[in-house]
Amino acid sequence: MADTFRSVRIERVSTGEYVVHNARGGTLPVGGDAFSPVELLLAAIGTCTAIDTDTVTSRRAEPEHFTITVSGDKVTDPEQGNRMTNLSVTFDIAFPEGPEGDEARKLLPRTVKLSHDKLCTVSRTVELGTEVSTTLV
Repeated sequence: MADTFRSVRIERVSTGEYVVHNARGGTLPVGGDAFSPVELLLAAIGTCTAIDTDTVTSRRAEPEHFTITVSGDKVTDPEQGNRMTNLSVTFDIAFPEGPEGDEARKLLPRTVKLSHDKLCTVSRTVELGTEVSTTLV
């Protein structure tokens, strides 16, 4: 059976500054001059689909450039709570001329759609929604 459990641990460094730790030893600063939680959400959506797309297309050809921009509007709503709306993922990917590049370009639309519709756990979770529970220890 596959190991499905995922977690991160967040430690406070100082007021408004934190470090996120994963089980593999990775760390990521959050707050202050580093990434905000909303930027991390956008980054998670973008990198999730980037990995899906890059894994398939780069088997055909190494991209000449590969940039994904994720954007949205932060809504402050006293009645329904803060949230993001109008989330958008824009792909700017180019492959070299030639048969390998042609094959990668041909796969790109299908791969992006498959990532969005099925593979990217992050954007699928955002779109479908899930309850988030909180516990005080």
